[in-house]
This record gives sequence, C-alpha cells and structure tokens, in this order.
Amino acid sequence: MQRLWSPLLVLLLYCCLSGSQANRVYVHPFYLFAAENVSCETLQAPMVKPLETLPVAPLDNEVLTPDHRDPSKVDVQRQNITERTAVLAGLLNALGLRMYKALSSKQHSANTLLSPVNTFGSLVTFYLGASRKTAGSFQLLLGLSRETDGEDCVSLMDGHKVLKTLQGINSLLDDGPKDEITTQVWAFTRQDAQLSEDFIQGTQDFSDTSFIRGVDFSKPQVAEQLVNSFVEMTSDGKVKDIFKDLNATNNLLFITSFNFQGNWKKAFQPDETTLKEFHVDQTTTVMAPLMTRTDQYHYFNDTVRRCTIVKLSLSKRSYMLLVLPHEGVKLGDVESKLRLVLFSMSSVTDLRDLLTTMNPEIEAKLLGSKAEFSQLSNTKPFTIDKAINKVLFEMSEEGAEPQDPTQEEGVPLKLSINRPFFFSVIEGNFNSILMLGKIINPLL
Repeated sequence: MQRLWSPLLVLLLYCCLSGSQANRVYVHPFYLFAAENVSCETLQAPMVKPLETLPVAPLDNEVLTPDHRDPSKVDVQRQNITERTAVLAGLLNALGLRMYKALSSKQHSANTLLSPVNTFGSLVTFYLGASRKTAGSFQLLLGLSRETDGEDCVSLMDGHKVLKTLQGINSLLDDGPKDEITTQVWAFTRQDAQLSEDFIQGTQDFSDTSFIRGVDFSKPQVAEQLVNSFVEMTSDGKVKDIFKDLNATNNLLFITSFNFQGNWKKAFQPDETTLKEFHVDQTTTVMAPLMTRTDQYHYFNDTVRRCTIVKLSLSKRSYMLLVLPHEGVKLGDVESKLRLVLFSMSSVTDLRDLLTTMNPEIEAKLLGSKAEFSQLSNTKPFTIDKAINKVLFEMSEEGAEPQDPTQEEGVPLKLSINRPFFFSVIEGNFNSILMLGKIINPLL
C-alpha cells in the first residue's frame, strides 16, 4: 500500500483547480476572517476585555434537551460569504489531506475515515478558549495567521466567522430528505467550572445541536458511565462508549459527531448487487457485496502515479471521487459499468493522537503541555483532556432517482472497484472535502 498516498496529490489538485476562482481578486485569508479593529496584541499583556463566563447545567440523563440557541447569533454572516467559503474550502482541504496522510500512515492496514470539515471546526472551537500564544499556534496550523506579525504579538481572527462559514458549507448540501449532514457537539466540564460565552457560542456556530454539561469527575467510573450513556441517548444510539479512562482531575471532555447520510443520485440495479471477490492484498481475498451501475463517467487516468480517478455523483450538490491504484485494472470502452463496494462507515479519531502523529510539537502547543486555555473557563489552569471526532458515512438507495436512459456527459467506463481504494466526498459548489477515506477490507 506504499503507493496509495500519491493519488491524494491528484485529488487535491483536482479540488483546487476545479473551483470557479479564476476571476477572484486575491485577499489574504486572515483578512477575510479577522476580528474587528484587529491589531497585533502582545502575547504576555493582560487581556483588555474581561472573560465572560456562563454556568453550565449539571449532567442529568433524564434531561436530553439540546442547549438553547439565540437565532440572531446562529445566522451565517452574509458579508463576503462566497469569498470566505471559497478561501476556507482551500484551507480545510489542504489541512484535511495533511491530517489524512498522518492518520492513514498510522492505520495502514485498516479502513480509514476522516472529515476535514469536522476536524477543522473542532480546532477553531478550541481556539476560542485559547490564550494569545496558543491561539497563534492554532491560526498557524489552520492557515489563518497574519504573516506580518512579529514573534512577540499575534493578530487574532474572529473564530465565529470561520465556524459559521464551515456550517454554511454543510448547509449547501441540504436537499430535503435525500441528503443530510448532521453535526452534534458535546462538552462535559467539571461541575464547579463555568465556561466562556465565546466557547459555548462556538459549539453552536458549528453544530445543529449542542450539549454543554457539568460533571462530577470525583468518581471517574460513575462519570464515564453517565457521560457515555448521555451521548448515546442524545445521538440516537449512533455514538457509543466514546470516552474511556476518565480520572478525577479531568477539566473538559469534547466530542463532535459528523453524520453524512446520502442517497445515490441514480439507483444501483438491485438485481446486480451480489457477492464478489474483493482482493485485500496479493494473498487475501474476501467476499463482499458489490453494487453495479451502468452510466457515463468523468474519469482521469494518471499513468505517472498509476491510478484512476472516477467522479461519481451522489446528489445534485455533492460527488464522490474514487481513487483506484492501477494494479490489474483495465479500462474498457464497450460497456459503461462500475462495480462499487456497498458500504457504510464510521470512525472515531482522537485529535490529540492525530496531532501527535502529525508532529508532537503541534500537539504540545495546541492541546498538550504547552497549550494554555485562559479564555475557556473561570477555573485556572484549565485543560482539554479529551477531544474526539466521530464520523459516520451512510449511503442508501432509498429515494434515489431511477436510472434515466439519457446518459450524462462523460465517457463509457468499465472499472471494478474490487481491491483497496481511496474515496473522497466533496461538496460541489466550492469543492470542499467533506470526507476522506480508504477501504482496505470491506468486511472490517
């Protein structure tokens, strides 16, 4: 599988070049998301604005109502929204691919799934509670730092603008019952702590529902059971047993759930969904259900990196790129037929582990020993002990459009996806990468 990373470079190039940005005047990303009256603030100077905090409701598994929202604060800011979205799509795509490379290298023999949108949003939410020095480290990783800042000061972005733009990307896919992205956020803090208004608002900017609760961590095993039970009930059973190894010194547990539920734009032929051989490697073959679909396809054959990229429409506003290494694959032009593994996937990613895999120094500065969250709580010092991203990807044929005898633009293609492959789910307006993944073994 050592060749599998190079096709992702093609995917990134495709996403960057296929967006309609030719007529856009360049504006540095920082200035699109800068805070009002921004200036380079000295790292060690005291904060001018006092920290505004709110009490947190205690965890009660009999009360499953999401946090109350002020509609006036949740609405997406419309000024420069198109330009902001286009720029942010490029930033989250680049960071998402970088993170995926790190995650995939650690899970080289396992199926992998990552949502760049979800991960980016989690990091920006943490940014809202960070000290100036730590906030500068977040902005640097996110690609939103001001390049003219000196070493002793930082110009701060408006994290709410970023989060609302991200949520705007998710909302672009709303297509009634056919396609839906649901984002949920949970944050569990020690029961004697208050959390900053900025952080609490951030959890709402970037989610459909959020749950901020206070927990008694003095009995870790009891707390673990209560928290996991609450998350399972409020996620309709989709997120289970997410937190482990809690301890009495925990300050904050954080989890997001990104759930993509879609329908194939054109129905697969159910009579041709059959068990076929899937070649995990040269010595391992498993039987897996493969769907067959006859259609025209856009594809790119990269003879240098020895892979084929196929564009597969998922809906009117999203598409999938399948990246298949060449070994044994022959393209045909007689019959247009694509065999695709029938799959739904889920993954759990520990952000601290992911950042450590990327670079231990990044983890230390953002969430580890060097991170400071002076703007997160009235309790000092305050740490983010666990940061988890849950991603669910579910495709169904229910409600899909029947096959139309009129073929779409493209070329006839015969391609069997019967061995390990990459895929990416992409929003069609700005080519934002919603998910990146690989299937090594569909039975895992």
